[in-house]
Parts: sequence; structure tokens; C-alpha cells
Amino acid sequence: MQSTTPHQAALETKHAMLDRRIDQELHRPQPDVILVHDLKKQKLRLKEEISGL
Repeated sequence: MQSTTPHQAALETKHAMLDRRIDQELHRPQPDVILVHDLKKQKLRLKEEISGL
């Protein structure tokens, strides 16, 4: 089992923050779909970077 590096932990924290921002935006009366799309793209890039570590 591999231990988490500080860099990986920071990426995972950013990933979780993006997840919360997406959830908050989706629960607004009129979500900004462009913002949600951009946040999801950022989240995917972080996930790919984390999995590549």
C-alpha cells in the first residue's frame, strides 16, 4: 500500500472542494451550467493527475 504524499493530499483536497462547489451550484434555483461544466472538467483533470501519481 502506498502512502499519501503531501502533493497527492493537496490534489485530493482540491478535488473534494470542486465536488462541493459543483453540488452547491447544482442545488441553486438556476444553476450556471457553464460553470458546472468547467468545474467538472477541472475535477476530471485533478482525478487524472491523482491516478497518475
